[in-house]
Amino acid sequence: MPPFILVIAGLVGGAALLRFATREARRVNRELEEARLRDLDPERAADLHHDPETGTYRPR
Repeated sequence: MPPFILVIAGLVGGAALLRFATREARRVNRELEEARLRDLDPERAADLHHDPETGTYRPR
């Protein structure tokens, strides 16, 4: 009977850990999405031009 109790305790602990990790991942993704949307302001966006010497785009 004791191994059965340990297995049940392990399953409950694993479920709790999974639930915590899922909530934390959703919270972090929500914060990142809010920051991304906040930075999409067209007034603050950099105006880029092509640099023919290097072939890259640089801010004006």
